[in-house]
Amino acid sequence: MKPMRSLFRSSARDKGVPSLNMASMPDLIFTVLFFFMIVTHMRSDEVKVRLQVPQGSEVQKLANRPSVVNVYVGRLNGQWQVQVNGSIVRPEDISARISQIRQSMTPENAEHLTVSFRADRQAPMRIISQVKRSLQQSFALKINYSATELKNPAQN
Repeated sequence: MKPMRSLFRSSARDKGVPSLNMASMPDLIFTVLFFFMIVTHMRSDEVKVRLQVPQGSEVQKLANRPSVVNVYVGRLNGQWQVQVNGSIVRPEDISARISQIRQSMTPENAEHLTVSFRADRQAPMRIISQVKRSLQQSFALKINYSATELKNPAQN
């Protein structure tokens, strides 16, 4: 008769390491992929101008994205340029471009049209005044001035 201890040892050696079932791995990978595709925000327009956005202490996110028009003021090839959504325009042509964008929107979104204004902190006030005047002429009166959040408000 074998001693009890040898019975346990021999049975532990015979089992080995169980194999890992990989059948559900592709399902898990595709589930995670679809999650990130749905959650990730895709940028609607490419920023062509270079700009350093000023910092602010009271920063809030904009809601109702389909009614937001992005206006950027920054440098492109060493000169100050204005970009409305995806295209570079002259400040005097902004009014016509905003009218085009408003016509392509649904009436509800056109009613809630908001301009997200992002300007370089070194942009000349002359260009910013021209842009604001053009926005006023096109009756785009809801303007949100964009900034990055101030890291430490005490540094002001």
